[in-house]
This record gives sequence, structure tokens and C-alpha cells, in this order.
Amino acid sequence: MGYEPKQNPVIFIHGLWIHSTAWQPWIELFEARGYSATAPGWRGDSPTVQETREFVQAMEKLGIEELVEHYQEIIGTPEIKPIIVGHSFGGLIAQELLANGFAAAAVAIDPAGIKGVKALPLAQLRSALPVLRNPANLHRAVSLTSKEFKYAFGNTLTVEESDALHEAWTIPGPGKTIFQEASANISPHSPTTVDTQLADRGPLLLTSGTEDHVVPLEVTKEVFQMYEKGPSDTELHIFEGRGHSLTIDSGWKDVADVALTWLETKGF
Repeated sequence: MGYEPKQNPVIFIHGLWIHSTAWQPWIELFEARGYSATAPGWRGDSPTVQETREFVQAMEKLGIEELVEHYQEIIGTPEIKPIIVGHSFGGLIAQELLANGFAAAAVAIDPAGIKGVKALPLAQLRSALPVLRNPANLHRAVSLTSKEFKYAFGNTLTVEESDALHEAWTIPGPGKTIFQEASANISPHSPTTVDTQLADRGPLLLTSGTEDHVVPLEVTKEVFQMYEKGPSDTELHIFEGRGHSLTIDSGWKDVADVALTWLETKGF
């Protein structure tokens, strides 16, 4: 079955600790459905996983504001705005780009919480400990061990699948982003602030896995409730039994299909 070319391009944005090339299966699927799709990495990322692991200095002091600005620069001011699909911190960035007029629509998959969220589940704290346990990590790039990755990302997977994903896709991540997330509600100008009351923006799909440790379901539900108080088009989809690895593990296509179906219902 052939698909007509779509007007809006798609930009995939990865989250902390995962390289942008992990989006390749998504790119191929979306292109097969008629979309032009790309996955530009974060500022400071190198072209490959191995190069990024070796050249960590490029990302050591990056914060959320620099990452958002990076994607704003990539997007520019095109006549036809892109659709943003982001995972984890990429999901937070997607919401900021949508609210600031840089996107036509956004899909935020297990997105990092925005300012105003009060829930702080124990699993989320434990997942962030590799960064938060050392204040010096504020200015460092931090990697996850395979054991830390298994708890944070691969808790619903076998050890074998989790270890394979860790080896294939993990990269160091700027610790500053985690500290900014942790201090969001006590920072008057937190870069995690998103205007959830906008009427004049495109549709947003929030998703969450019920077993996610990095961004537990109750966090995403609270974000959704913040949006529900406003007039904007926001929906929530819950993936039963899925953890934070849902965009890269063996069940990734189920997640991608939900995003594609939702975009179709919104006319994209």
C-alpha cells in the first residue's frame, strides 16, 4: 500500500542517555507512511554512539534551555511547521517547541515532567541517583552502568535485551538537565516551564508506560491534568506494562503505531 506524501515533516528528539540514531527504525516507518523524517541529535552529540561516548566534553555543561534553543535553530521559521516526536527529555523539549510556536503538533512519549508537577515517586528518584548523588555532576556528563540502565529503562525487559540496548544506544548525558528537573518547582525561572493554558497551538499527545521508572505514570497524569484545565487540544495514551525503553525495545512499533494513528486522526 502506497501513502501520499505528507506536508509536515517529522523531527524525532531523543532523551537523556540515548543516542539519536536509535530513532532509525522510526524514521524508516514514518517515511514509509509518507512523512519526511529526521532525528537531529542534541547539541554536543557526535554522529555516532561511540564518538559521543569518547567526546563527552561537548555536552558537559548543557542545560535544558540550550537544548530547546538548539532545536529552535534547527527548525527556523519554515512555512510548514514540523511535527515533533520526543522521548523523555525529548518529550519535554517537544512540549516547549509546540508551546512556543515551532511545531504544528507534538507527541511526548514518557516526557520529563514540567514545572508544577508535585509527584515525586521513589522510582523516579532512584533512576536519577546516578546524577543527583554527586553535586559535581551538575557540570559533568554522566553515563549509566548496565545495572543502572536495567532499573531505569529496562525494568520490564530480560537482562539480555536490556544489556543489548545499553551497549547499542547509551551515551553520556549532561547532568545539569537532571538537576534542573529536580529543582523545577523552587526555581522562579525554571527551563522546564511550559504554558499549558495556550489555546493557539497544535495538538499534543502525552503518553506513559505504566511501569516507567524514569518518568512514572503519575507524573505524566499530573501533567495531563494541568493541560486539561486549559482550552488546548491534549490527549493521554497509556501503554500497559511498558517501561522507559518503549521507544527502543522490541515493542517499539506498537508505540510508533499509536503515534501514527493519532497524527492521522488530527489530519497530519
